[in-house]
Amino acid sequence: QVQLVESGGGLVQAGGSLRLSCRASGSIVKINAMGWYRQAPGKQRELVASIGSDGFLMYADSVKGRFTVSMDNAQNTEDLQMSSLKPEDTAVYYCYAEIKRRHGEFFMVDDYWGQGTQVTVSS
Repeated sequence: QVQLVESGGGLVQAGGSLRLSCRASGSIVKINAMGWYRQAPGKQRELVASIGSDGFLMYADSVKGRFTVSMDNAQNTEDLQMSSLKPEDTAVYYCYAEIKRRHGEFFMVDDYWGQGTQVTVSS
């Protein structure tokens, strides 16, 4: 199977920076895309940033210019560099990946999620 393990996160003051990392492991043939979602208390989970294996990038309007997502295809990892953090960035951040894996003699493409990591920005 496939697992996503996140690291980073924590408590930071407004204006500060944090870096989140995510590593995918298991029977991976190819990672089509990786990304980060977040969920604040009482709110729906929302896309923060994503990156495709072709380098295509997407960012939520609220983080453009402040967050940078990157992916290392060889290492099956992705990072989210967060700068100029605001209290409204406080949330649980989830790593996401769309992964092609072998299933017997076939290939399957599935979505996988990390366990989540808390980011708290104090004012």
